[in-house]
Amino acid sequence: MDYARRQQALRDHLGRLDALLVTHLPNLRYLCGFTGSSGVLVMHRGKPVFFTDGRYTAQARAEVQGARIVIAKGSPLSAAAKWAGERGMRGLGVEAQHTTLAARSALKRTMGAGSRLREAGGMVEKLRQVKEADEIALIRDSVNLGASLLEVALKQIRPGVKETDVAAEMEYAARQRGAEAMSFETIVAAGKRSALPHGRATSSPIPARGFVVLDFGVILRGYCSDMTRTVWVGKISRSERDLYEAVREAQQAATEAVRAGVTCGEVDHAARSVLRKARLDRYFMHSTGHGVGLEIHEEPRVARGRQEVLAPGMVITIEPGVYIPGRGGVRIEDMVVVREGGCDVLTPATKALMEL
Repeated sequence: MDYARRQQALRDHLGRLDALLVTHLPNLRYLCGFTGSSGVLVMHRGKPVFFTDGRYTAQARAEVQGARIVIAKGSPLSAAAKWAGERGMRGLGVEAQHTTLAARSALKRTMGAGSRLREAGGMVEKLRQVKEADEIALIRDSVNLGASLLEVALKQIRPGVKETDVAAEMEYAARQRGAEAMSFETIVAAGKRSALPHGRATSSPIPARGFVVLDFGVILRGYCSDMTRTVWVGKISRSERDLYEAVREAQQAATEAVRAGVTCGEVDHAARSVLRKARLDRYFMHSTGHGVGLEIHEEPRVARGRQEVLAPGMVITIEPGVYIPGRGGVRIEDMVVVREGGCDVLTPATKALMEL
């Protein structure tokens, strides 16, 4: 990873700030490679300084790139603020959405009179939106590992099996195949529960007939994957098949709309237009997608009316769904890389309806 380039890109965005105190762990990993749970990176116009505590002395020396390392005796955040203050840095930015009120109060006490604490959230996240080639390669590996779990799920799904048993087999296989963790709590929602957009696996048994929504992903070498497939158990009716096909067509339309220069709202509109023609748009109540990388939910958000413009190298999900209470639901999700003239679909699994 080109940490020097990333650090310089952030320096270029500091504006009137004397320094930015980076505390959000994914941002620390992005900027300097640190993967521990306690650290602060002081980004200023000189060489960055990384503060951590004694638990991470060896780890910081092994992982941190492009920054001087300081092992704090107390709070790394207080030590970082004190260091900046002693060097005349009065305008300090904090990642507001990741900083508690207690932490802000402690910072103000440490900084002293004449210092200014400014909210500067989102600066690193904006840089993270466009992935480097090395990042895309890591994400592709994560997607492929995640997709391999679909076969595990299909072998487990049958009437009477608990949703949690299906999820457990998938998660065990993920660990065996090298995943660090799941990207989020695995969703296995069967029968009427498939109408729950976030129907995480429960002890409910899979019914003899109905949709089963499988939404899952893994973390591999720090990068997340995310995919959804919906299968049918039992003999399917024409109306249920039509429901599935409408979602599949919406997902395909949104995927075909992805290219550099279009807005996130335009991609979302492509999916909703298909569902509107099928008179199913009122059952689609979430966004069409989101960015994925070091976190499972990143910017940009692919949603109705969003004006963010897609750029080459962004990695997003495309995941329209229809959820009819008392009947069931369908969602299909792929991860794609934005390119100049379209996109590369990373998710290798079929989207054809699977009947079990």
